[in-house]
Amino acid sequence: MSAIVINLSYLLASILFILGLKRLSHPRTAVQGNFLGAVGMLLAIVVTLADRAIVGYAEIVAGIVVGGAIGAMLAQRVQMTAMPQLVAMFNGVGGGASVLVAGAATTAAIATNQIPGADVLIATMVSGLIGAVTFWGSLIAWAKLEGRLSESAVTFSGQQAVNALLALAILALSIWGIIEPESSAYLWVVLLSSILGVLLTIPIGGADMPVVIALLNSYSGLAAAATGFVLGNSVLIIAGSLVGASGIILTQIMCKAMNRSLTNVLFGVAAAVEAGPSQDEVYAGKVKSASAEEVAMLFDDASRVVFVPGYGMAVSQAQYAVRDLYNLLTAKGIEVLFAIHPVAGRMPGHMNVLLAEANIPYDVLKEMDEINPTLEQTDVAIVLGANDVVNPMARDVPTCPIAGMPIIDVDKARTVVVIKRSLSPGFAGIPNPLFAGDKTLMLFADGKKAILDVIAAVKAG
Repeated sequence: MSAIVINLSYLLASILFILGLKRLSHPRTAVQGNFLGAVGMLLAIVVTLADRAIVGYAEIVAGIVVGGAIGAMLAQRVQMTAMPQLVAMFNGVGGGASVLVAGAATTAAIATNQIPGADVLIATMVSGLIGAVTFWGSLIAWAKLEGRLSESAVTFSGQQAVNALLALAILALSIWGIIEPESSAYLWVVLLSSILGVLLTIPIGGADMPVVIALLNSYSGLAAAATGFVLGNSVLIIAGSLVGASGIILTQIMCKAMNRSLTNVLFGVAAAVEAGPSQDEVYAGKVKSASAEEVAMLFDDASRVVFVPGYGMAVSQAQYAVRDLYNLLTAKGIEVLFAIHPVAGRMPGHMNVLLAEANIPYDVLKEMDEINPTLEQTDVAIVLGANDVVNPMARDVPTCPIAGMPIIDVDKARTVVVIKRSLSPGFAGIPNPLFAGDKTLMLFADGKKAILDVIAAVKAG
């Protein structure tokens, strides 16, 4: 291929990436954005392989067919509740690929006595460092989300000192590898970075998983961009930079939504907290349970209902039942809205994806800052599987683990219905005074079953 065709193809692919990201910013155009990004990546892959004459067109088509089949299988089989785990693995695979490609390219150049320049060697070390941290950090994140490891923070004495020593050792080895390209420094960088990736992720608890997913996504992009410099591939540099930048922006948004410091999340530092009240102290004699029929009666005089979905809705796959209840209530002339907390669920946008899957209109999904001022005028607030994002302790108790985290102020609604299996705590591991509130009714049941029972009760009059 001529240089003009290659560069124009890369330019077109880059434009498709940018347009795709732009359209991904809104639910109405997200499907189009995903498609544009996929087309851009397909174009970049085909042009790159054809230009480098690594394989023939038959092999390229075979790779597309096999890869497409695997992607289609995952799309069909992976449940929406497991989407965060899948995203974590995507991030990890991207980081691992960067490690292998950058290392192989530099090793091949050295083997043919074409010693790369300092800029390429620096990019190789950066790719090995970030890629290995991303791969192993993503595996730990996957294991925590999948329940293979404890979701609780795993810490030990001197953990930060060990991380600092590892970082210094990696820096020293990287300098050695730049000065002596034929040494085994790159392998040591990858090894120590792998250990660092594990140690940086294990102290992060389940409550911070949305931040971790966004951060690892950014890491995978930065590793890809560094590999682009190693290969001299402009489209890989652009794509990696876009992913890295957008991931960092999203991470900052998540940190703000949780009142967390990005530095603390980056280095797995947990703020010191004091022991708070026990569950017995919070709940004893104060929790009021209700039946589906009692909840249905609340809608008789209601003019405004707000749903607050959480991970419990995802686990019970209740989004379709919620849609049916939404349609039933709106048919009765009731205004129904959905309050979406930025970190509800286990990855950014988790609730938006689930509700969009059930074809709930986008315009009734309201962000936290938009819905909070209106909750005092809300007749019924229904909390479905959410916990920490509606916990008043974040607002009222400055020493609790989620102190200062912005929450959805459902306790200001006239009546609150909480649908949960039990009084078990959320990811933060603390009791929720909302469950014992004077205006709160607890409907103890599986989320989907509870909503279906409420629908039946509403229809029965």
